Amino acid sequence: MAKAYERIADGIRESIRAGQLAPGERLPAETALAAEYGRSVPTIREALRLLRDEGLIEKQHGRGNFVRQPRTAVLRTNSRHQWEKGRAREPESLRVKTGATEHDTGLQVNDLVFHASYREIKAGKSLADAFDISEGDVLVERTYRTRYAAERAPFALVTSYLVRDLVAENPDLLDASKEPWPGGTQNQLFTVGIELDRIEEHVTARPPTPEEAEELELPPGTAVLLLRKTSYDTNNRVVELSDITLPGDRTEMLFTTPLERW
Repeated sequence: MAKAYERIADGIRESIRAGQLAPGERLPAETALAAEYGRSVPTIREALRLLRDEGLIEKQHGRGNFVRQPRTAVLRTNSRHQWEKGRAREPESLRVKTGATEHDTGLQVNDLVFHASYREIKAGKSLADAFDISEGDVLVERTYRTRYAAERAPFALVTSYLVRDLVAENPDLLDASKEPWPGGTQNQLFTVGIELDRIEEHVTARPPTPEEAEELELPPGTAVLLLRKTSYDTNNRVVELSDITLPGDRTEMLFTTPLERW
């Protein structure tokens, strides 16, 4: 038999799914819900905690509990890399019209808010090994956040690395003010004569850190997907590496592998 707080949660959940409580709408105060259901405030809090854990409501400090706005879903497929390569040599007038985030979400350029920051760092052992360079060699570390303008949380937490000496002949590739770059990283590399041969993506999952959960606005209990993307050029060099943290509650990953016919 369901406990009292579970029955209360069932009732509120049904109201949300039926549209009686709309996204963004504030729920009645805990005392009002206690009076409505004839239960104690601690029982109401247990019901609300359950709904927060399910990602149906969120608590805003000092304001109360609100029906959670559905976040924009992202469908990330491995076809995006060939799509980006096909655009790398297109005129800027075409490249500027859409990018990888629009490709994955169906949104338009004007729907998005984009932020990039660059800094130069010395490669530690892990990154030096990945790029096959010496420890202490200079990398350009690029941090990206892109979000839907109607939402606060970014689609992902992205940190990308380039070997500085490999791209320094084009000073624009060292300048964050040039972002967002029409055509993305593949066009950036094309400007210094680099063509990608393949991209490897390694995916794992884990619980988020408190900082990740806060920035991505994750419901309790939601995992993050960790994507390590390694880009190789036609000389088999690693020329770019990205660490991408994706929210597990709104990210779908689809991998299609063409098979040769017998």
